[in-house]
Amino acid sequence: MAEERTLKSEQVFDGRLLKVYRDEVALPDGRHSVREWIDHPGASAVVPLFPDGTTVLVRQFRYPPRRFFLEVPAGKLDRPGEDPEAVARRELEEETGWRARTLVHLASLYPCIGYSNEIIHFYLARDLEPGRQQLAEGEWLEVVRMPLEEAFAKARRGEIADMKSTAALLLAEAFLQKNDKAVG
Repeated sequence: MAEERTLKSEQVFDGRLLKVYRDEVALPDGRHSVREWIDHPGASAVVPLFPDGTTVLVRQFRYPPRRFFLEVPAGKLDRPGEDPEAVARRELEEETGWRARTLVHLASLYPCIGYSNEIIHFYLARDLEPGRQQLAEGEWLEVVRMPLEEAFAKARRGEIADMKSTAALLLAEAFLQKNDKAVG
């Protein structure tokens, strides 16, 4: 299998979160082409699991699609090399007010390989204890507690339209089915 080789890279946008590039590449057959792609710092996403079999999700308005989404707690890595597990812990507490003593890494997946290098690290959070919710400036969300099985069903039925949240919930469901006889 042959790789594409970067011949020239031009940054065409430098934003607070995203950087956009237009690269000229050499194709395996020797021809040249252009690749436009987004450099994203990566993120962590968490499925919290309480002993009673419930979870917490967050409902928030997302500007690009201009609608509300039900999501797992998640957030971006703030600097290169930041530990994804530390980000998962931080985002869980900041968004929901809960801290996890135990995090299980479920997977790390690339959600948009055709145009971005973003990677999302997925975790299952257990042994939860109260923390302190600290929403970022300009962040507005509602914490929604529900049975984890209900969240799984919503993900399977496509009622949770956020891809990272659906992936997180389905990964958590598969992990729990394989490793636990009882959720909780």
